[in-house]
Amino acid sequence: MGAQWKHKGRTEHAAAKGRLFTKLVKELIIASKAGGPEVGSNPRLRMAVEQAKKASMPRDTLERAIKKGAGLLDEPVNYELVTYEGFAPHQVPVIVECLTDNKNRTATNIRVLFRKGQIATTGAVSWDFNRMGVIEATPPEGGADAETAAIEAGADNVEPGEEGASRFLTGPTDVDTVGKALAGLGWTVSAQNLAWIAKNPVQLEGEARTEVEAFLEAMDADDDVQNIYVGLK
Repeated sequence: MGAQWKHKGRTEHAAAKGRLFTKLVKELIIASKAGGPEVGSNPRLRMAVEQAKKASMPRDTLERAIKKGAGLLDEPVNYELVTYEGFAPHQVPVIVECLTDNKNRTATNIRVLFRKGQIATTGAVSWDFNRMGVIEATPPEGGADAETAAIEAGADNVEPGEEGASRFLTGPTDVDTVGKALAGLGWTVSAQNLAWIAKNPVQLEGEARTEVEAFLEAMDADDDVQNIYVGLK
């Protein structure tokens, strides 16, 4: 693990899928607001659209979110990014990114969720993480060597991903360039974003790991929580 925590199978149930759609809609809105509604010229929006389609988001919902972010609808958009740092049970470091239209509500909810761990001040945890670009991609038909692709595309590192994919790590400003280079080499890019990567992730097993994962699942269930990064292998 050690990067972005993802609730396993969270799209399997209606309520969980609704929470996923909420997070994807927010990302579509923020991406469109920041870089415009044109997918071709907005890499962040392009990835958000692909993730929304992968989650089977209805077309009307997707298009409305893009228009809302671009200011093409009458509804105002005032989401703010708020980041919290702290520890899950067993002193596992955690960074939580929220997108919210009510910072007071979010702060209250996050403090309650951190009661089974420990909330910390800004910088108390992030010093043990690197801010990096992360690209998830699958090789072309017939296969390809991930390490060779990383060198040719200009990635800093590569590690195994899920379901046959690879995770290419880049500097924060290089993620789009490397993503395009991988696509040019025949790789299928399924996601690319900025993430917090733990420098020294810890290994937990048994009951201790179960406690940490329960803490993360409860955190992920909050509608304002957009991304969770955890120092856990």
